[in-house]
Amino acid sequence: MPHVTAWSVPMRTRFRGLTVRDGVLVRGEAGWGEFSPFWEYDEVEARAWWRAAREAADLGWPAPVRGCVEVNVTVPAVSPERARAVVLASGGCRTAKVKVAEPGQSAAADEARLEAVRDALGPGGAIRVDANTAWDVETAVARLAAYDRAAGGLEYAEQPVATVDELAALRRRTHVPLAADESVRRSGDPLAVARRGAADLVVLKAQPLGGVRAALELAERMGLPAVVSSALETSVGLAAGLALAAALPELPYACGLATAQLLADDLVADPLLPVDGAIAVRRPEPDPDALARLAAPPELAERWRVRTERVSRPTPPQL
Repeated sequence: MPHVTAWSVPMRTRFRGLTVRDGVLVRGEAGWGEFSPFWEYDEVEARAWWRAAREAADLGWPAPVRGCVEVNVTVPAVSPERARAVVLASGGCRTAKVKVAEPGQSAAADEARLEAVRDALGPGGAIRVDANTAWDVETAVARLAAYDRAAGGLEYAEQPVATVDELAALRRRTHVPLAADESVRRSGDPLAVARRGAADLVVLKAQPLGGVRAALELAERMGLPAVVSSALETSVGLAAGLALAAALPELPYACGLATAQLLADDLVADPLLPVDGAIAVRRPEPDPDALARLAAPPELAERWRVRTERVSRPTPPQL
């Protein structure tokens, strides 16, 4: 069992239902890896995140083919005024991913947020939305048409419906390009998206897919344009996503790797934040003072110790 360091970082704004992000760091010969699956993920699903952490710590990552990665600003389900401020403070991002379909919020609230983001970006910026599987096909058809108007044109919609069948049906009924996320990273058959022609592009996340090399292999097999996104990691984990984006042969879309902006603190002294809308490819080291300041409380640290111990055990052979 490797030594792990548990941490807990507050967030600036509630995002994905979270106000605190937590996980562990593990160190190996190649550096530091982050293991931070969300708590609702079971042991089987969390094992992919563990493989990604071990790859980072033990092997490192493939050589980059680019020195910087264009990124989008992520806009939580906040008021129009706050959404506009998030974009303006994004470090020059010219693409925004806007969260929509937040439980308890209306379509009108989403449209007002999109209008505010368009105002902040100006006519040349790109806007994409993420509904996290919230809609059925009929709702998605109507909402995407309305949101496309409110945004002055959508670059794409990320996983607006839950299943591959629904994605395929929706793609036949909307002109808004569709991106597959959950249908890839939480599927036993991620290639089904490509076989069914269910999406125009694929979202790749290094931790949920088992690491940089596994994600690169999947991207090659799928044959779809890819955008790399985070799993709401600290800058230690974001470095894996940055390495993935830097190693892809082609990178036609801005990547969702500016999410350190959503955290109120970070485990490194020099977080991975955008400058002029891009992040330079690098791998920041954890800062001892930050590790002490953001150490998980004992009860949470024990939960992570138990969880890490379980996922690090060898997988029993299939009979």
